[in-house]
Amino acid sequence: MAPKLKTLTRELSKRGPHRVLRGNLALAGQPGVVYTPETGFNLPAVAFAHGWMVGSHKYEQTLQHLASWGIVAAAPDSERGPVPSHLGLAADLRATLDICVGVRLGPGQISVHPDRVAFAGHGMGAGAAVLAAAQRGDVGAVAALFPAPTAPKAENYASKITAPGLILAGQDDVDSLTSNARPLSVEWGGPVVARTVNDGQDAGLIEGRRLLGALGLGGSERKTQSATRCLLTGFLLFHLTGDKKYQDFADPDVEIPHTAPLLPVEPHSDARASQLLRK
Repeated sequence: MAPKLKTLTRELSKRGPHRVLRGNLALAGQPGVVYTPETGFNLPAVAFAHGWMVGSHKYEQTLQHLASWGIVAAAPDSERGPVPSHLGLAADLRATLDICVGVRLGPGQISVHPDRVAFAGHGMGAGAAVLAAAQRGDVGAVAALFPAPTAPKAENYASKITAPGLILAGQDDVDSLTSNARPLSVEWGGPVVARTVNDGQDAGLIEGRRLLGALGLGGSERKTQSATRCLLTGFLLFHLTGDKKYQDFADPDVEIPHTAPLLPVEPHSDARASQLLRK
């Protein structure tokens, strides 16, 4: 790995240079939270969807991390019950992004550029981000972090997305029934970066979830969070700001520490297997 990328990876794994402010989306009619840099006009923004049975407070440090690097990060707090509507969460993601673009944030010193916006999500929220992006074609990027199956299937809508995509999966979870990262990467309509996170877990991005963390046994979660925040931040900074310093994070062929390429299943392999069995 080039020294420049090694340095960037180390930097993006830590908090950025901006002081972070917190706001309440409910003041604009949408339950949720928004984190912003202290000041800045025409900033990039990402609407982030939570996973199953958790809320935005479980991603507080991730959202703050993005804001510290100059990205407005907003997360709706809807559809938190045991039987959520994924389409409903997607609709609230779109509403959240509309609020970020249409409302002057903070003490009037923060605004978002309408052409520098993205959707992201974790677990079922990753699927909701895909559904939202398929219905709104003017986003600059989409990130599906450890995506889980949704109804309707997000992979059936991925082909409609022309925006660049980032798909991350846990090394040991990618081929499980709880992950649809591989079909999403195959069906994506635009350019896509698909990676597995070494020793990463699909639930590892959720903050403060495990009792074992209090006993010092949460190393895998910390690795998952650190790697994910680095990859997501670099990807968004490149696609939403055009800063070429971060272009390696948008290149699927670049080797990045603690990750590996998510290779698609060879086409028609099942059909060939069936033919061999019949011979």
